Amino acid sequence: MSDALGDKHSGSCHGGRVIVDALEANGVERLFCVPGESFLAVLDALHDSPIQTVIARHEGNAAMMAEAHGKLTGNPGIAFCTRGPGATNAASGVHVAFQDSTPMILFIGQVATDQRDREAFQEVDYTKMYAPLAKWVAQIDRTDRILEYLSRAFHLAQSGRPGPVVLALPEDVLSAHVSERPESLSPAVPVQAGATPGDVEAVIAELDAAERPLVIIGGGGWSAKARDAMTSFAEAANVPVAVSFRCQDYMDNRHKHYVGDVGIGINPALADTVRDADLIVALGPRLGEITTSGYTLLTPPKSAQRLVHVHADADELGRVYHPDLPICCRPAQFVVSLADMAAKRPTSVNPDRMAHVARCRGSYDAWQQPQPTPGALKLEQVMVHLNAVLPDNAILTNGAGNYTAWLHRYYLYRGWRTQLAPTSGSMGYGLPAAIAAKLHDPHRTVVCLAGDGCFQMVAQEFATASEHGAAVLVLVANNGMYGTIRMHQQRAYPMRPSGTTLGNPDFAALARAHGGFGAVARTNQQFIEVFDAARQSGLPAIIDLQMDPAALSPKLRLEGQQPGR
Repeated sequence: MSDALGDKHSGSCHGGRVIVDALEANGVERLFCVPGESFLAVLDALHDSPIQTVIARHEGNAAMMAEAHGKLTGNPGIAFCTRGPGATNAASGVHVAFQDSTPMILFIGQVATDQRDREAFQEVDYTKMYAPLAKWVAQIDRTDRILEYLSRAFHLAQSGRPGPVVLALPEDVLSAHVSERPESLSPAVPVQAGATPGDVEAVIAELDAAERPLVIIGGGGWSAKARDAMTSFAEAANVPVAVSFRCQDYMDNRHKHYVGDVGIGINPALADTVRDADLIVALGPRLGEITTSGYTLLTPPKSAQRLVHVHADADELGRVYHPDLPICCRPAQFVVSLADMAAKRPTSVNPDRMAHVARCRGSYDAWQQPQPTPGALKLEQVMVHLNAVLPDNAILTNGAGNYTAWLHRYYLYRGWRTQLAPTSGSMGYGLPAAIAAKLHDPHRTVVCLAGDGCFQMVAQEFATASEHGAAVLVLVANNGMYGTIRMHQQRAYPMRPSGTTLGNPDFAALARAHGGFGAVARTNQQFIEVFDAARQSGLPAIIDLQMDPAALSPKLRLEGQQPGR
């Protein structure tokens, strides 16, 4: 180690070394960044650190990689970016982390403290800019307080409702000399509100009294243990379980008590189940616009359905809906308590409840049956094939667009943390998330689904995948348009398309240009063949799925288009 840094926990060092010491103490194994001169001291410290530094091609993608890492591991994902343009670029990933309740810390290099408030080169007040997007935003103006700020950042990112924290790092604070290298703190221990046995008993009593209950699970802070407990409780209490938007891996979709996802493009039968329920038990979701179909499935502020709401953030309870039973607790902890208490009760058989669960599951099974769409290559058949050949622990990632409707409707999520998708609806998320997932667990199959517009927002990160040997499998649904916006145009302004056509490159050639595997599929059989070849190649891969533009969604057809592309 260089003299500038000193020996571990002794001798002099600079502020950048203190930052990295704190990251190491909190178990950070990997971080994502685009380098900048404003945090050179941190880069210097990383030179001698076991932390892997993944260099992205765009700050927004680095932040999304960090968010995906946090979502996958439950520990804060770490991203660094430089000031001004770098920080504004990174905002998209922070927004995903906030709306998805994902633990994350973004560090931003900042102008030196003696240049502040002069509109110095690339100066931005991040406490104002990021205030609506993060749990906490602060600037560290003293080197001797770095550990204090980082301790708070790690605690806040993981406690209560998980989320992003943003810390600005003035250049002179990072480079400042520290005469004695401080002892690093022990890892942060998240603080959580807990439920009482009485709370658990009250929820079980509510379910016992209900005739048509529905449990909706989702939100942040879940775990594999909680997932297993939820399955056990669903069986013991004999209740149907739905999941909130893009939380489909919270329960094995093959289980007889799983009844579908309450999100965009909801199964109409499931929507009716929500409306007709006499009790909704929401374990973790925020009950926002997407989960409630624009606040129509439950009417605010007091829903017709009796409502039990369990959430880690007290501010979320009663924000929109007035719950009959509000409980402030991390849902993962609460579900384990529910399962433990239910297991101690005598088993009883309620034929009416069993019939209710069976009806809900039957509606889901019917919704799962693939409906044919135009074209020789059909996304519903792509999903059928993925269900057949992918292992239960395969990770699927996606961004936003109409192509995701086929994935959410037809793919069966079987294992925990096999779905990485933004509940915020951010385009471009799929590829950065896939790279983060493959770097975290290179032995798992990672498939990214992206639309042609979605992919081109982040296509440069395929170079990052190739550089690190992250053999992600990217399926680009190529229909030559921004399909979601085109769908809304069709509804609002028929026969007047404007600003939604895309002129696309050769996606397969792009993969080969980066040393990866590239292929085009125009039929269902071609997809089966090239997907197998891509998996066998062991390389990062792009498969260009040539879609018929008429296949606008699993249910809608494009006006004025004839099948045949």
